[in-house]
Formats: sequence, C-alpha cells, structure tokens
Amino acid sequence: MSPFLTALIASATILTIILAADLGRRKVTNMRMLRSILAVAIVIALFVHSLPTAGNDVSLQLVGIGAGAICGLIAGALLPAHRDDSGQIYTTGGVGYAVLWIVLSSARVLFAYGTEHWFPQGIIKFSIHYKLSGQDVYANAFVFMSLAMVLARTGVLLARRHRLTAEGQGATAHGRSGEHAGTATR
Repeated sequence: MSPFLTALIASATILTIILAADLGRRKVTNMRMLRSILAVAIVIALFVHSLPTAGNDVSLQLVGIGAGAICGLIAGALLPAHRDDSGQIYTTGGVGYAVLWIVLSSARVLFAYGTEHWFPQGIIKFSIHYKLSGQDVYANAFVFMSLAMVLARTGVLLARRHRLTAEGQGATAHGRSGEHAGTATR
C-alpha cells in the first residue's frame, strides 16, 4: 500500500474516532478512553509492518513519538473537564480541539501525498542525506505520532478525572464534617 493511502486511512480512522468521542459535552469513561487507544493499536497492527532501525530510522520514529506527545498535551489542554452537580465528570470538545486534530491529520496525509507526487526526488535525497531507510520509517513515524498523541490526550483526561474526583471527594468529606460540626454546636 502506498504511503499516501496508508496515511489517509490511518489518519481518517483515528480522526473520526477521536472527534466522535470528544466533540461536544462528553462523559469521561474508561470505555471512551480505551476505545481511542484500541483504535490506534488496530491502526498500528494494520499499517506498521516493520520497525526499521538502520541509520537514523529510530531517531525519526522517536521524533514522531515526541511530536505526538506534545500535540496530545496541547489537545488535552483544549479539552476542558468539569464535574457536574451529580459528581459525573465531563469534557467539552470545541472548535479549537477539532481544528487541531483536523490540521495535524491533514498535514500527515498531505506530507504522504507530497512524497509521492510533489517532491519524490527531494524526499529521496533527504532520506539518503540523513540515512533514513525509506517509506516505512516515515509511515511508522506518523503512526507512532498518532499513538503518542492519543496516549498523551488520554493521560491528560485521566489526570483531570483523578483531580476532579479527588476534589469532589474532598468537598463531600468537608461538607460532612461541617454538618457534624454544625450539629454538635446546636
């Protein structure tokens, strides 16, 4: 399969699942987070056929992971979380969040398209100069970027849920001790 088709299918799949899970007001559940991670794991299983390690291949794949982690943290920052009156935790994914995912997914697809149609000789020269073994290393870097982005965003959601749950339990415990203190003074 061509790098363009791989990038298109992988990016569209991940983008669709993430936006479906996160846009609007959504309850933070384990299944919601697990579904996103499973989608990326399936994409990896389908599209990562080798793990090139020659030359600077590992470095490029690690750059993909690092860039994905940073982008995932930014995405998490664009996904505010809150606890409602019943104690349930929700996120609200808006336009900024959607635009970030759409721009990054489109950039991966456009780069893959460009390597085949706009600058194939340039990417060959770049690969030779920086000792990159070929299209698999680029495809892997982008798939690993997607995985890292989803994992970082999930980490942010887990941290927020933990913080909001702890705050809720603290408020409940404080409310109870206040009730007991009020009862004792009567």
